[in-house]
Amino acid sequence: MVKTNTNNDILEKDEQYVWHSMKPYNPQATYVVKDSFGATVVDTDGNQYIDAMAGLWCVNAGYGREEIAKAAYDQMLRNPYSPLSQGHVPAVELAEKINDMLGGGYVVFFSNSGSEANETAFKIARQYHQQKGENSRYKIISRYRAYHGSSLGSLSATGQAERKYKYEPLAPGFIHVAPPDMYRQPEDASLLPEQLASVQAVDQTMTWEYSGTIAAMILEPIITGGGVIMPPDNYLKGIQEVCKKHGALMIVDEVICGFGRTGKPFGFMNYDVQPDIITMAKGLTSAYLPLSATAVKREIFEAFTGTDAYDYFRHVNTFGGSPVSCAVALKNIEIFERESLFERSAIKGDEVLATLREKLDDHPNVGNIRGKGLLIGIELVADKATKQPLAAEKVNAIIADCKKNGVLIGKNGATVAGFNNVLALSPPLNISQEDIDKVVTTLVNSIKNIDSV
Repeated sequence: MVKTNTNNDILEKDEQYVWHSMKPYNPQATYVVKDSFGATVVDTDGNQYIDAMAGLWCVNAGYGREEIAKAAYDQMLRNPYSPLSQGHVPAVELAEKINDMLGGGYVVFFSNSGSEANETAFKIARQYHQQKGENSRYKIISRYRAYHGSSLGSLSATGQAERKYKYEPLAPGFIHVAPPDMYRQPEDASLLPEQLASVQAVDQTMTWEYSGTIAAMILEPIITGGGVIMPPDNYLKGIQEVCKKHGALMIVDEVICGFGRTGKPFGFMNYDVQPDIITMAKGLTSAYLPLSATAVKREIFEAFTGTDAYDYFRHVNTFGGSPVSCAVALKNIEIFERESLFERSAIKGDEVLATLREKLDDHPNVGNIRGKGLLIGIELVADKATKQPLAAEKVNAIIADCKKNGVLIGKNGATVAGFNNVLALSPPLNISQEDIDKVVTTLVNSIKNIDSV
């Protein structure tokens, strides 16, 4: 007879065997997901929650898509695995599709996660400059408060001290600059890109570090996990010009901002730039299977086509670009396009922002409500005038109250000491209007009852 595990059995075994990510030890705070559909997850007690974070910013097409599961099944029967030291059909088709979405002129290297996609970008940038004879270019510029991954190189690029603490020293050659922040350091949006103080700071840093040592700058279009931090609209345009001035490559991290999260296929498309290297993951498959990609301009790729012994890119990934993951990504993108989910993200995001601002702008603990598409942040403060961040225990209490009422929201956890005070919404792009209304109502009530939660 097969033993049926009770919920208590599952929770006990979860505590005994599973090491959870980003979670202080507290077994009583654990719940275990059993089922999911649409924008809803169901735990082993039968409790239903609207997942207003799409997992970890990633289930963009929503849960329970049978046609995605069927695409994986069909590909597993046809060809479950081929290493990309050679080719396979789904990788060819997906790389072509990504290139088309990016506007053409890119070659794609596949990996498994956003961390790996960024590691790949750093290695490409450094080797590219060496093969052009610029052997001194190795430094990567990134920004404080940004997150680029958990592997040693991508964590080195990350500008979140709490994520790095106890893992240092990390990889050398990573330089951080202050991020643009239209709430805490507002800038005149009418200024030319080169006149923005946040752009001038990057220009100055590259000069002080000596231009000839800079390989690239990596940045998200909008800093996501660090607090949904919004730049001036012409900031990326200015960064692109600074990178060109100093001979550095511009790497745009689209791991969260990509695939409709900001209301466009890719976040950089909101800002009229064309990056040299683009990294992506998460929404690429809507998290149905692991897959990431590093898209590189063809002229950069061609620097690796020489005949010297070490001209080629000596980087391998056993599972990156799995035929099954690529097939899933193709079906996922087909759904995005068929259901106009990128456009829906823009429309619904504007509606949610307007509603939240109407209901919460006057609240004494709401400092700023911001976002683009279905990427929304609410910065909580103890005092509107000083912008002092709200105490972490109050932020956490709001999140707990939302969960108690059936809504899962997020925050910028374990980033910068004293500044983990931004609530985050990042729901599936196909979330129903009924679920949107419940998310907004629940969140607004929890914030308004902040002193009693």
